[in-house]
Amino acid sequence: MRPEDIDWSNLDFNYRQTDYSYVSMYKDGKWDDGELTKDHTVTMSECACVLQYSQSCFEGLKAYHTKDGRIVCFRPDANAARMHDSCERLEMPAFPVDRWVEAVEKVVKANEAWVPPFGSGATLYIRPYMFGYNSVIGVKPADEYMFRILVTPVGPYFKGGLKPVEVMIPDFDRAAPHGTGGIKAGLNYAMSLHPIMEAHRKGFNENMYLDPATRTKIEETGGANIIFIKDKGKTLVTPKSDSILPSITRRSLCYIAENLLGMKVEQREILLSEVEDGEFDEMGLCGTAAVISPVGRINDHGKITNIKSGMDEIGPTLAKLRSTLTGIQEGEIADPDNWVHEIK
Repeated sequence: MRPEDIDWSNLDFNYRQTDYSYVSMYKDGKWDDGELTKDHTVTMSECACVLQYSQSCFEGLKAYHTKDGRIVCFRPDANAARMHDSCERLEMPAFPVDRWVEAVEKVVKANEAWVPPFGSGATLYIRPYMFGYNSVIGVKPADEYMFRILVTPVGPYFKGGLKPVEVMIPDFDRAAPHGTGGIKAGLNYAMSLHPIMEAHRKGFNENMYLDPATRTKIEETGGANIIFIKDKGKTLVTPKSDSILPSITRRSLCYIAENLLGMKVEQREILLSEVEDGEFDEMGLCGTAAVISPVGRINDHGKITNIKSGMDEIGPTLAKLRSTLTGIQEGEIADPDNWVHEIK
């Protein structure tokens, strides 16, 4: 499929091969110069470290057209810094942050024809990832690594768009205490595959995980952070935990709430009982892919908790937060802190 054949307004969230990817190799203690490639396959030993011990991490961000025709992406330096933290935790050599951002620029520019038009609802999803490349049979980090970036045009992550979703509380934990929940490691997502398929088989959109130690506190879903609105739109509350992935979207929304919308922001432990008791007016999932997806109902093994904003439409405060963030991303609202990075 070529860009001219795509129905941009009806695009789903799936991989489509584009023209170029980016690749760089780490060997003998250093990264090579890196290059664009038209080869979208990876060849490695059957005993490659990533295949044996899952030594891998990744990031996700998006490129898109603004109303005035520019191609931009959102806070790539923050993604680069987060991947640096992931690499340190997994004993992997971090790809330099400045080169990371340059690599994103190069691969987006090379695939300019695949960046969806403004107003289509689609974006060019950017997936940087790194993995242990050489053969490893004993349990230890690899000595060689491959860093790649693929890009692919995608539509909305949730098919329903802004229609509220229903989440369930699973019997599984997303991450262990003092484990890898706070980094974007591939192994975290492998652990979530069975629970999310179980949720889908039961008719739910997502899982909402509780803290693994006491299972009384709300953490996040399998693919997004969680935010709550209380006090009739005056306060944004988000869970605090070392096993939650530090979402760039959540950080941005908290800044917008406090500095642009005049809201109070609380990052603290949130008890499930608070939600059940009707403490919050609105609830949403936030992340790069979904931006904000409203939650209307929680199912805890048959016990139903209805969020006050309901299952019909996104709540007013979440709608305002979402429109402000997307307005900044698309260049229609003033950029508060050089978040929007132009691809030139």
